[in-house]
Amino acid sequence: MKPEQSERILVEELFKKTINKNLLKDDIVENVEKLTGDASTRKYYRIWTTRFSYVVCLDTPILDLNEEPSFLKLQRVLHSENVRVPLIFDKDLGTGYLLEEDLGDLTFLKEISQITSLKEEFDFYRKAIDLMVKIHSVDIDKYKNESFTKIAFDTEKLFSEMEFTKKYFLKMYLNLDVTTPAIEALYKKLYDICYMLSNEPRVLVHRDYHSRNLMIKEGEQVVIDFQDARMGTPLYDLVSLLEDCYYKIEEVNKQELIKFYYNEYFKKFDSSKDFEQFKYIYDMMAIQRVFKAIGSFSYIYADRKDLRYVKYIGFAFEKVRSLMLAHEEFTKERKILSSLYYAN
Repeated sequence: MKPEQSERILVEELFKKTINKNLLKDDIVENVEKLTGDASTRKYYRIWTTRFSYVVCLDTPILDLNEEPSFLKLQRVLHSENVRVPLIFDKDLGTGYLLEEDLGDLTFLKEISQITSLKEEFDFYRKAIDLMVKIHSVDIDKYKNESFTKIAFDTEKLFSEMEFTKKYFLKMYLNLDVTTPAIEALYKKLYDICYMLSNEPRVLVHRDYHSRNLMIKEGEQVVIDFQDARMGTPLYDLVSLLEDCYYKIEEVNKQELIKFYYNEYFKKFDSSKDFEQFKYIYDMMAIQRVFKAIGSFSYIYADRKDLRYVKYIGFAFEKVRSLMLAHEEFTKERKILSSLYYAN
């Protein structure tokens, strides 16, 4: 029996156990369809019954059944805080089984690709920002004992993402010697950025808030893939959305959305910074976040030979180069990075 066939049988058997628990109405399974996975190792299946459809996630089994996965913890917290996240109907941690609400196949990315005007694009992103702020507004004092409030985008974590890019982009993808003085100088500057960002006021951030991690169901935006949420500057999520490497938002809209976020939300969060100071932090966050994304795309290619993500590397690199070009203090580092990239 092929692995995929055995997985389908497993999914159907687990679903039948859910029905036997009386968690769902007694339905007859009509079809089990494997869904295209994301950049993770999780596997997804859609189950069609006579009346409804559901999504099954098969993740790594949990040996200690008392150790609840972060996805379930955060789903419960975010749902209670009125953040629209997928509903969870059942779970079996020992098999890595989660039965979730079927959100369909329409992502933010697919929906935004069909816009008919600049205004429509702006309004769509503004809704995504409003939803993002609900995550940032979670009262952390209520969850002091939860693991996600005890981890943060501190200097070590932010810089580890830069080291990740060094390994998978500079060393493995570009085949460079990463011990040269030039790369050491580049990474000294990147460390300084990480140190500065780590000292910004923190909120609960999604960590991967972009166009492929928002689903559209009946016109409503729904947040997914929030299991890696932790404490950090809210600009981490804002940059993830507006500097998304999967979709190039129109520049006029991006600038207006940055101003919208600053005026509507950031000034209340940190009144000590004027717009220019805020925008500088945004740019530094964008350099760090997009450079990390380059590492992620390179890793997926190196680890899984998945060519779908290679096309985003060049686009992301040009974002980093342009951001550095806008700040004279990065002239040396921009030239180093450009010479390394364009020589390959």
